[in-house]
Amino acid sequence: MAGRSLLKQESWPKGETQPSACKDAIFAVLFISQVVGIAAVVVLFGSEFVVQAIDGDTDSDYTGYIYAAISIGIVSLILSALMFQLMIRFANSLIKIALRTSVLFSFIIAFTSLFAGNIIGFVLGLIFGAISLCYMYAVWSRIPFATSNLITSLKAIKENAGITIVSYALVILAFAWTMLWTTAAIVTYEKTTVCDDNGECTINSGYAFLLFLSYFWTQQVIMNTIQVTVAGVVGTWWFVPEEASSCCSSAVTGSLFRATTSSFGSICFGSLIVAVIQAVRQLAEQARSQGEGNQLLLCIADCLLSLLESIVLYFNKWAYVYVGVYGYGYLDAGKNVMSLFRARGWEAVIADDLVGGALALISLITGLLCGAIAVVLELTTGWFAESGEAAEIIAFVLGFLVGYIVCAVMLNIVAAGVNTVIVLFAEAPAEFQTNHPELSNDMRQAYTGAYPDLF
Repeated sequence: MAGRSLLKQESWPKGETQPSACKDAIFAVLFISQVVGIAAVVVLFGSEFVVQAIDGDTDSDYTGYIYAAISIGIVSLILSALMFQLMIRFANSLIKIALRTSVLFSFIIAFTSLFAGNIIGFVLGLIFGAISLCYMYAVWSRIPFATSNLITSLKAIKENAGITIVSYALVILAFAWTMLWTTAAIVTYEKTTVCDDNGECTINSGYAFLLFLSYFWTQQVIMNTIQVTVAGVVGTWWFVPEEASSCCSSAVTGSLFRATTSSFGSICFGSLIVAVIQAVRQLAEQARSQGEGNQLLLCIADCLLSLLESIVLYFNKWAYVYVGVYGYGYLDAGKNVMSLFRARGWEAVIADDLVGGALALISLITGLLCGAIAVVLELTTGWFAESGEAAEIIAFVLGFLVGYIVCAVMLNIVAAGVNTVIVLFAEAPAEFQTNHPELSNDMRQAYTGAYPDLF
């Protein structure tokens, strides 16, 4: 079997480590410029707003929310670590449960709508339930292969656990960016909004688009930096395992350095495409909510933009594997990885996202558990006293959001690892067999069972 793989390996393109140089540098320059621009707006015009915000509500004390958020954040970190171990032990079962949950959820919505007298919701629920059921039946035989991908990804991440610290640091950075951007957005709104004599105010669409573009671009860059860093770590573990076998291995530090230097322009390039689409969608949704323009055309535009966004995100998740592993520029990375999949006939393989459903289910469970814990805190402390009668609801929502986001960060690492494993198994199975024979044998066996026509 190994010999056959080695012979066939010559028939598909292989990535090559690229020279150390800044790829797509112009996009890195543009990105840094917009961040500096937002910071300049806050420094020049935002200090007055910040002072007013601090002094304007001295009668309220919201420190309890801070204590609650910190406490729930710590609990969610512990739960995420437990969920990580749970995935290692029960990966196969989790994927099956996720598929069944999707079917069950659709039928629950259908019959809930029926009892509420919503016939349209009942019909749509049945349709989506039937589709989910057919999908589950079609992909059931592929679960072992998805499981082996997940287990391999978890193994690589566990041996280089420092990548989780990097990811949480970047999420904290994303939160700080949100605070900075919010201040700049409020200041810009106050400085540029024009109101007539009737009190109706008009927002400057140009400034609104630039603000949305800035926010979405930065968020995409931060998350994609995590993806590229994980790809680099898993790639090193795949080809040179001795350099990726400790918490803060050279694979972790080296991959992070490349993601924030020579590959940063490529990250900014792909992120910008998504951000432009998201910014335009946001403007379209605002116009729809305010009853502006032709509602039908706005609805069609929103659907088309949503489809385009999904396509670009799908392209990005594979392109960033080659960016992280080999250091390609954005366009070359996407072209080469798609050429690899076409040469291998792997269009069906990469279309399956069985792991994604399991990761989403785990995030949801963690969020619900943290929400329940937050309600217990509300009942036993005075942290949510400012919320009055809505304290329990607000506590649950806060706990759910903190738990879900923290767990999603952990699982974003796993998802990026799974994407990298799929690409490298398509491209370099021989190296995998040499360096990790036990995992390789399990994946080969699962692959031949799931896709016998492609082996």
